[in-house]
Amino acid sequence: MLELLLKSGITLPNLPNSKSIHANMKIKTNSSFFTILFFAVFFLPTDTVYAQAKPDSLFFLESKWKDDQGNTINAHGAGILDYHNKYYLYGEIKKGKTTLVPGQNWLDYRVPAGGISCYSSSDLIHWKYEGVVLSPVTDDPQSNIDTSRVIERPKVIYNSKTKTFVMWMHLDKNDYSFAHVGVATSDKPTGPFTLKSSFLPNGNESRDMTLFKDSNERAYLIYSSENNSTMHVCQLSEDYLTTTKADKRIFVGLNREAPAMFKFRSQYYLITSGTTGWSPNQALCARTSNPLGKWSLIGNPCYGAKSETTYDSQGTFVLPLGKGKYLFMADRWNMTDLEKSGYVWLPMLVDGNSVKIKWKN
Repeated sequence: MLELLLKSGITLPNLPNSKSIHANMKIKTNSSFFTILFFAVFFLPTDTVYAQAKPDSLFFLESKWKDDQGNTINAHGAGILDYHNKYYLYGEIKKGKTTLVPGQNWLDYRVPAGGISCYSSSDLIHWKYEGVVLSPVTDDPQSNIDTSRVIERPKVIYNSKTKTFVMWMHLDKNDYSFAHVGVATSDKPTGPFTLKSSFLPNGNESRDMTLFKDSNERAYLIYSSENNSTMHVCQLSEDYLTTTKADKRIFVGLNREAPAMFKFRSQYYLITSGTTGWSPNQALCARTSNPLGKWSLIGNPCYGAKSETTYDSQGTFVLPLGKGKYLFMADRWNMTDLEKSGYVWLPMLVDGNSVKIKWKN
């Protein structure tokens, strides 16, 4: 239980959450924020969850990642909105039988589109289930959010001018031939969200995508395009509901997907994965002083054992925690049983010259 952590001397700040936690190992702690939050939480697709309190100590959690109702958290390809001292986690619902889409040249496994879930937390450890905030449509194959379609990688940002919560997502057919973005809005972070539009950004196909909101309120869509061979960074309109013509092609011909963008001081960083379907591969990080400018590759941010496969996972989001500390969020896909896919959340350090993510056993 969480009480065991508290008895060990840990004062939890505003970070990750899980109601049913059992610690079998004692944790050496100090009172620093770095030690407290950099207890990486590794959410695996098994009945085991590990968490790290500091680089040289470990505690063991015996149950799956649960919400306040005791149910396994179901939020894949996720993103987090930090709003009014509370974290809101949005993700794909992977539930139901996994099937292989015929006629593809890759292992295109799918479950029925389950919509988008939402969970809230004040500490990133205990999560309250807020429900399905974007529900799929059933028995309407022409709808872009029918259960026969694909609804992936939701990201939500808040527009302070319009006082609107704006969600962008990847919408597709199960053979990935549609490649649109979807935009939904709500007046509350917990929804419900209403789909407002679906389109090709600036006429380009868009698959894996993310959002990034800068400190100056400008927002960007980062998306894989051109059959995933090239990535685009596109500035959004002031209301965040559509794209502008400020659209920069980056990583041309490098075949990157699963973008996760963040900022440290005056520099912008982008972590991506390769394009190997559901199978894990090596992450790659790039840096720039202008999201619409020239990006420079700085290498694999992961190091140590299994760094070449991003610790058997694929990135989805980076959450800033302050002072060069970040939470790297990823999915560990189980492609033949997607409902049993897991999560990997790891501490990430940025010092201006390097980005470092490391798994610790």
